Amino acid sequence: MFLAIAEEGSLTRAAARLHLTQPALSRTLAQLEQHLGARLVDRSTHHLRLTELGHSFRAKAFLAVAAVDQALDPAQLGTWPLRVGHAWSALGERTTALLRRWRQAHPETPLELLRIDDRSAGLSQGRVDVAVLRSPIADAGVRLEALTTEPRLAALPADSELAGRPSLALADLIPYPLAVNPVSGSTTLELWPREAAPRTTVAVANTDDWLSAIAAGRAVGVTTTATAEMYPMPAVAYRRLAGAPDVTVHLAWRDPPSHPLVTDFVALAHAVVGTG
Repeated sequence: MFLAIAEEGSLTRAAARLHLTQPALSRTLAQLEQHLGARLVDRSTHHLRLTELGHSFRAKAFLAVAAVDQALDPAQLGTWPLRVGHAWSALGERTTALLRRWRQAHPETPLELLRIDDRSAGLSQGRVDVAVLRSPIADAGVRLEALTTEPRLAALPADSELAGRPSLALADLIPYPLAVNPVSGSTTLELWPREAAPRTTVAVANTDDWLSAIAAGRAVGVTTTATAEMYPMPAVAYRRLAGAPDVTVHLAWRDPPSHPLVTDFVALAHAVVGTG
């Protein structure tokens, strides 16, 4: 009930979605707030908004619903996989080594690597136990730990005049439309000085659309070495981007963890990166 209200941003729409009357839903919400002893929803504005405690409760509710869904999934009976989310590229070339070493160390616990095009790679919604992030988040109850750094690269149409150069600078990309993933990407116009930034952007929804836009000559892009390793394409050329700051790769997980082997995974990821 509360999650429907939070997602819809309106008691009327949430009631329609739940096939309830609005007064009945309002009473249920009031009973929940009375039970918790806290106001979860700010009703003083035209558009319903969650209070600070409401946002905290929403995160906990997501986790609870996800746990129930997993417990009732017949396919998961007898196993408790560790779910690792990433928005793109996972750990790059180290991904295979990580998966193999996990299987050797924990053969009884499958590791599910899930690509989820979301800023938190599914962690905020309780869809994963650990997330690999290239854009840090500040959700309540989430631990964030730096894992490694990755150099930035320019991504260009293979037939672009820029592709003939061994390396580029940010200034070289200014005349071209820039492909940007506003949901889970690590590239924004803030990479450039305000007075000298690309004037046009092409919004994309995920890595596949980002690659397609560049391959088709509609845009150029900025990414990291992990993308070049995981998504090589004949129609896309990756070139070193001099002067651009590296991207920090973080691991994120709930505190307390949602799976007993989260700390084992974090330790193994550091080990794999350290020996890579």
